[in-house]
Amino acid sequence: MRIVRELFGLKPEGVESGGDTIRRIADELDRLEPDRAKYLASFAFILSRVANADHEVSPEEVATMETLVVDKGGVSGDQAVLVVQMARTQQKLFGATDDFLVTRELSRVASYEQKLALIDCLYAVAAADERIFMAEADEISRIGKELKVDRGDLSRLRSQYREFLEARKGLSSGS
Repeated sequence: MRIVRELFGLKPEGVESGGDTIRRIADELDRLEPDRAKYLASFAFILSRVANADHEVSPEEVATMETLVVDKGGVSGDQAVLVVQMARTQQKLFGATDDFLVTRELSRVASYEQKLALIDCLYAVAAADERIFMAEADEISRIGKELKVDRGDLSRLRSQYREFLEARKGLSSGS
């Protein structure tokens, strides 16, 4: 892993690099106001975190992430494709190191309403392939805790996607 970090000019393992991940994505969107670009980069990175929780990112999840980045970020489709691709790559390469750091940075700058909207978006990404795996639901729960979202609000958002939750798949309505 050290060699990969050196090739990309990144800090050695153990050195806080969440900001580096955000900046790398934000640099591609230099036409945006810097704080907005960093927020968008964080948003896309966290979406990728959930999409990759089950170690497989489906085409439906990618399409949903791109749509959400356009809708929530106010960027073009081409910019959204770039943001999502870069976020996915960064998350895949450095996710274990940067997951908490990026989420903590977003938590610092986001309003509570933005945090709730993000959790809803995370469930939308996880449900894009019509099934939310336990790994995805667990990751969303972890992110909610990192964002300091109230447990009641997390439960309310989760319940809106209950038909897609893995534990409920295959159960009849009478079960």
